[in-house]
Amino acid sequence: MAKWHGISRRKPSGGRLKRPSRYRGKRKTEISSENQFAFVGDNDIRKLYRKTAGSQTVRVLSVSNINVNKPKEGKTIRAKITNVLNNDADTNYVRRNIVTKGAIVETDIGQVKVTSRPGMHGVVSGVLLEN
Repeated sequence: MAKWHGISRRKPSGGRLKRPSRYRGKRKTEISSENQFAFVGDNDIRKLYRKTAGSQTVRVLSVSNINVNKPKEGKTIRAKITNVLNNDADTNYVRRNIVTKGAIVETDIGQVKVTSRPGMHGVVSGVLLEN
């Protein structure tokens, strides 16, 4: 469900503000887009969103691969994601296999910490964790 980020129609004391609520409604620019989570899936699915002034942003809806950086070797390779092991953003995201920044995912080469923001950047990148 979308969230409204407009001005409040109440004063800090709880009283009603008469003027703004009488003539001013909700604006389209004050309504945020719905949450689109990046789930672990069989293939990569991306979605384009229109922003203000016609610019676009890309969001990841489903992810199967991740770009993994190996700091010791100085190389970046592509690995397949199997599931989400830990996510500090929300413990329920682990159960639902939702990938966000800071999540630790299990891949075919080991555990990887996600460093990109899938909902903002449109790609999933991470750093290999040394055990």
